[in-house]
Amino acid sequence: MKDFLYDQPAARIIFGVGVSQRLGEEVQRLDARRPIFIATPGRRKYADEAARSLLNMTPALHAEAVMHLPIETVRAAREAAKRHDADCCIAIGGGSAIDLSKAVALDRGIPVLAVPTTYGGSEVTPFYGYTEGGVKKGVRDRKVLPKTVLYDPALTVSLPPSISGPSGMNAIAHCVEGLYAKNANPIMTLLAAEGIRALARSLPVVVREPANLDARSDALYGAWLAGVVLGTVGMAVHHNISHVLGGTFNLPHANVHTIVLPHAAAFNREATPEAMHTIAEALGAQDAAQGIYDLVVRIGAPTALKDIGMPYEGLDRAAKLVAENPYYNPRPVEYDSVRQLLENAYHGKSPSSTRGVSCAPR
Repeated sequence: MKDFLYDQPAARIIFGVGVSQRLGEEVQRLDARRPIFIATPGRRKYADEAARSLLNMTPALHAEAVMHLPIETVRAAREAAKRHDADCCIAIGGGSAIDLSKAVALDRGIPVLAVPTTYGGSEVTPFYGYTEGGVKKGVRDRKVLPKTVLYDPALTVSLPPSISGPSGMNAIAHCVEGLYAKNANPIMTLLAAEGIRALARSLPVVVREPANLDARSDALYGAWLAGVVLGTVGMAVHHNISHVLGGTFNLPHANVHTIVLPHAAAFNREATPEAMHTIAEALGAQDAAQGIYDLVVRIGAPTALKDIGMPYEGLDRAAKLVAENPYYNPRPVEYDSVRQLLENAYHGKSPSSTRGVSCAPR
């Protein structure tokens, strides 16, 4: 047994079909009376309905969260909360809404209550990301960890397969990198493996039968575990690359994670065999990287960066940005090897077909 540190902040988790109806009760537990609901424009209607359901309170609604959270979006939300004199943030939606709530809450010193509707995991992490000057940045502070999370699988039913699948793969990415994190520990390893298993068995059903609540519940359960892993241990080259591609090239967050993940696993294949064995076993596959790629294909998610708007001429810049500011990774992060990873991901090559290739064609 290796030495390890386990330091897990607590959160109140309420899980089950229909638990979102307990929102008012949970807001009262926080002694809040002037909550501000934060959502994306697409979730405005639901957030407005939820706000109207609160009795004896004065809620406000700010449905302006957008992908990658430009700093201007953060400033506008903070101003809205200030005007309302908000004493609580209620995030309804995915990572964009939840991260924006965290940014507002930290600025005002108020709590966050999260009602996630995707599988991103931000609701159980003590940090948030935003974009400034074309660069993805982040803030880590335990004060931003939501006090209460209402996991209602029924709220994910409206997610179309094209969003559900990649969102779930994003969660799997948290589990994968948690297994070879610098500060990995036995508890997070257990959670990561279970998260991969839950998501791998549920996502194909979710995209085939969107209204299947058993599958939706299983996927949301896996996403919760993945979020806990993400918020507890560090990430590595996969997240490093995904943050660069999203922040610099404004590519869709979950799709980037989906496409890059099998190639990041292949990148680390020889450097961390124990983690790769755990991943492959959880997927029911012979090889971790290929198993991830096969799952992506099975759920009909994108496999190539070229198909989601990545310019080929941007690969050199992306590799340079990653190599200049590398995250911890079990294998050294160097320009040539990262450039090759990006080349493979750009074309959507199968990891089995790229084994042994060492340099990218130009």
